[in-house]
Order: sequence, then C-alpha cells, then structure tokens
Amino acid sequence: MKRINIGILPQSEIRKRTLAIANSEYKPAAHEPKIWFTSMESLSKILNDDNRALLRVIADIAPPSIAALSKVTGQRPSRLSRTLRIMANYGMVELKKENTRIRPIAKATEFHIIAS
Repeated sequence: MKRINIGILPQSEIRKRTLAIANSEYKPAAHEPKIWFTSMESLSKILNDDNRALLRVIADIAPPSIAALSKVTGQRPSRLSRTLRIMANYGMVELKKENTRIRPIAKATEFHIIAS
C-alpha cells in the first residue's frame, strides 16, 4: 500500500506556500507532502485510531459499497459516509461511484508526518 506524506505548518505558511506554487515561484519536490494540516490536533481528528483501522479494513477486504463496509465494521452507513467523505477530501480515500453504489478505496494505510 502506498504511503502518504503529511505536513504540519501554520495556516499562514500553508497559504504562502500555496500562493508560491500557484505563481510558479516554487515547484514542490515529489517527496514533499501533498496533504497539509495546521496542527497535530487537527491531524489527530482525521487520522485517529478508529479511522486508521477503518483504512486497514477497506484495504484488506475491498468492500463493494459503503453498506457492505457498514456490515463489516458495525458502524451506521450515514456515519461511515460522513467519515469517508472527510477522508476523501484529504486524499486518504477514493469514493468511486459504480452504478448506484459508492465503493470506498483506501489510498494509503501508512503515513509519514513532517512537522516543522
């Protein structure tokens, strides 16, 4: 499974970095984080023990839908859907629409955290 690099910087530094990239003043290296958080606290809300375990379950069993994942984990589909959408916004999960179902795909189960 792929490893995702995650960076932690103050909001003002993230904004400066984003503007420099948009203005072609800075080109990030391939190994640099693509996902940024403003604090360890905000990271821990998304990448908590339960969500990391959920990513492992998704990677191991490759559920065909959120409903199937709900049966395996015992979590309500609405709660799972909300959690998965948040994780998808950060690029940790892909939610692939197939007919009338949404299939969750784990993009990573390993994370390298870079804090400055």
